[in-house]
Amino acid sequence: MKRPEIVPSRKLAATVDGLFMAGGADFVTSPVSELPLTLEGIPGDIHRGVTRRSGGREPWYPRGTEIRNERQVTVLSRDDLAQTAAEMGIDRIEPEWIGGNVTLSGIPMLSMLPASTLLFFEGGATLKIDFQNGPCKISGASVARHVGRPDDAGLALAFVQAARRRRGLVAWVEKPGTIVMGEGVRVQLPEQWIYPV
Repeated sequence: MKRPEIVPSRKLAATVDGLFMAGGADFVTSPVSELPLTLEGIPGDIHRGVTRRSGGREPWYPRGTEIRNERQVTVLSRDDLAQTAAEMGIDRIEPEWIGGNVTLSGIPMLSMLPASTLLFFEGGATLKIDFQNGPCKISGASVARHVGRPDDAGLALAFVQAARRRRGLVAWVEKPGTIVMGEGVRVQLPEQWIYPV
């Protein structure tokens, strides 16, 4: 069997340029000045919890199965959102509209960071990236609603295609702490390879 090419681990740097929380029953978030993190995620946020119930993203389990919550925090890039909006033919997409918790600047194609990337925040908190956040019609409907076209099913569906590989990342809290606006982030990419089949 051919051995895979190994790409060494690397370090990048980023800056926190947005913090948001979903404090109600909806996934839409609101801006906050700081974001406390515990091992359960963001206290009071709709996605908090050490575990969660499986849904359509986990077809290998019956819906409602209790599983590890690797979706505690959604990390986005305003550049990725701007590209998605342009492809959809709208002026903008705000992080809040699609449930963003943290936006980072300084990382091109942030949504393409690999699984197991670590985000070390200056204040001491650490997030571990699970994987890309797949775009869905529910987020698309939120975008359509926020641009004043709530009945535009075509626009909602356009988000699913336009946001593919630009929808940000889901992460879980590896080390608790508090994230504040403007703080620096050390981004540690793991070794990468494609497993040969």
